[in-house]
Amino acid sequence: MPLRAPVPALLPALLPFLLPFLLLAAPANAADPIAGRWVTEERDAVIDVGACGRSTCGRIARFLVPPPDGADQRDVNNPDPELRRRRLLGLPVLSGFSEEEDLWRGRIYDPKSGRSYRSVIRRKGRDRLEVKGCIAFLCQTQVWTRAR
Repeated sequence: MPLRAPVPALLPALLPFLLPFLLLAAPANAADPIAGRWVTEERDAVIDVGACGRSTCGRIARFLVPPPDGADQRDVNNPDPELRRRRLLGLPVLSGFSEEEDLWRGRIYDPKSGRSYRSVIRRKGRDRLEVKGCIAFLCQTQVWTRAR
């Protein structure tokens, strides 16, 4: 009858062989990173997405179509009078995003309407982001492309 070592006794011997597989399997449910420079679906701005403290945010980095008052356009549609003096260039339009399984959740601000919405972002391949903004159960989705 062959000698059989108990499983706990074999584990330390097998760990160096199993560890690479365990490390590769761990990020399978992780969301793809969304950091980078992205052109909005309307092709009117480039949004620079990256780390903002413990979360991820996105700021207007460049206008591709100048706003009505030019590059110095202010946040005139904001419902808060104190915030209407903010410049749109550099304004955070994505805020508080955190990774949740295969997507990112946070808030999106629309300077054209002055409203903020719950948002979900998913990577759709290397060069596309699916950006969804929702109020109650109504959602609108845009696809942003990586800036070249």
